[in-house]
Amino acid sequence: MGGIELVSPMLIRLTRRQLFLAAPALAQLQQTPMQTIGPFYPADRPTDQDADLTVIKGKAGRAKGQLLYVTGRVMDDKGEPVRGARLEIWQCNAAGKYRHPGDTSDTPLDPNFEGFGVVTTDKDGRYRFKTIKPGAYAVSKTAWRPPHIHFDITGKQTRIITQLYFPNEPLNEKDSLYKGTRRVEALVAKVVGPEKGMEPEAKIAVWDVVLNRG
Repeated sequence: MGGIELVSPMLIRLTRRQLFLAAPALAQLQQTPMQTIGPFYPADRPTDQDADLTVIKGKAGRAKGQLLYVTGRVMDDKGEPVRGARLEIWQCNAAGKYRHPGDTSDTPLDPNFEGFGVVTTDKDGRYRFKTIKPGAYAVSKTAWRPPHIHFDITGKQTRIITQLYFPNEPLNEKDSLYKGTRRVEALVAKVVGPEKGMEPEAKIAVWDVVLNRG
């Protein structure tokens, strides 16, 4: 028949409802957008590498700023949890200063904040960091970066480097990296109040991550 494949009448009789019910099985989640590693990835790894960035072992003080829990799940493109994924985060302090030799601004360092943390997801793909909300900082005389947290996420087969942003930040829409990212809404956390047992002044940033192949 001229190379045209005949379609079974049974397929033609599929109702719209049947097609709708079949669609979820074919749908896949899209991978979390990737972003630059930036210029301030830690030059020297701190000795205190854990999920709590608000304190440094051996010091009595606590990091300055808005207390923040960052939590969520790491999933593959089918929505299945990725167990044992490694997440590194790094960020500036509440005043907008990185603990990095490349940050030559006059903004002071926080002696109780190293700005780096590591955690591994549990059997349900969940992770949680305790940190502070990072400040904004100037990248030129006319441009500022909005508050953000860098993530390096390594699953079983996929690794991505990206950034988490906060909702309703005036600087978001002025940031070229933010505006230049497709599906940037996937990088914006949902911020809610504290859960029972948390510090009353704390906030929670909820953010899920999707890895192509887990």
